[in-house]
Amino acid sequence: MRHRKAGRALRRTSEQKLALMRSLAMALIQRGAIETTQAKAKELRPFVEKLITKAKTGTLHNRRLAGRHVQNREIADKLFQEVGPRFATRAGGYTRILKTGHRKGDGAEMARIELVGEGK
Repeated sequence: MRHRKAGRALRRTSEQKLALMRSLAMALIQRGAIETTQAKAKELRPFVEKLITKAKTGTLHNRRLAGRHVQNREIADKLFQEVGPRFATRAGGYTRILKTGHRKGDGAEMARIELVGEGK
């Protein structure tokens, strides 16, 4: 039974899912937009938005909390020096998910997740 089990398992163990979310979050912060499956994008959205909320204040404690997930120094610096201040006045909703159709190989629903304000 799935009572009180929130989120999608994505056919992975919890450790694998955490590693996936971390790598997708770092790619999104680095590039501004990525294309992935719709389920992964929907799982990634709250993960990244919590990181951006931490980056808005920029305290040492928040930097260390975000450092658990963003383990690349250059990407962490970009998160706290560029992305966080850009959304300083915004109360939430830092990302946008756009459906892009089906993947040719297996027919999976694909989506583009991007930081608001980023173009193609």
